[in-house]
Amino acid sequence: MKKATAVNKYKIVENFLPLDIFKEVQKIITFELSYFYKKGNGSLKKDDLYHFVHFLYFENTIRSNFFEKLLTPIMTRIDHTSIIRAKVNCYPSTETQYTHAKHQDYPFPHKGLIFHINNNNGYTILEDGTKIESIENRAVFFDTSKLHQSTTCTDKHLRLNININYV
Repeated sequence: MKKATAVNKYKIVENFLPLDIFKEVQKIITFELSYFYKKGNGSLKKDDLYHFVHFLYFENTIRSNFFEKLLTPIMTRIDHTSIIRAKVNCYPSTETQYTHAKHQDYPFPHKGLIFHINNNNGYTILEDGTKIESIENRAVFFDTSKLHQSTTCTDKHLRLNININYV
C-alpha cells in the first residue's frame, strides 16, 4: 500500500510501484542497462569523483531502448504534460561519503522526481536542508529548479536512481 508524506513542498511516496513491476524495473537497471561514464559530481570535497548515467529521454528524443519498460510504469502514475529529461544515475560507492555541490536541474519552473532503485546510505538534500534517504521503490517529488544536492553511499556497491524532470 502506498504511503505519501508531503512536507515543505516535497512529497514522498513509499512503495510507488507495485512490487512485481518494481522488481522488473530494478532488474533492468541493475543487470541490463549500459552506462556511460561522467567525470565529476561537483563534489564539495573531492574533484575526482565520477558516476555513470543512462539517458532515457533528453533533448526531445528517446535515447534508450528501455524507455518504455522503465518510464511507462512511472509516468502513468504522474500527472504530467511532457518529459524534459529522464535518466538513470549510477553512483559507485566511496570509502567516505561525499556530498555533491548544490545545483538546480533546470533554471525554469518544472517538477522533478527521484525514484530510488536500491537501499543505501546515500541521500538527497533539499533546499531547506531536509535529507531524503535512498530507500528502494521510494519516489520523491520536488521542485528541481530549486537548489538540492546528493551524496555518494558507503554501504552498498552502488547508489541507483531514476531522475525525471517534467511539466
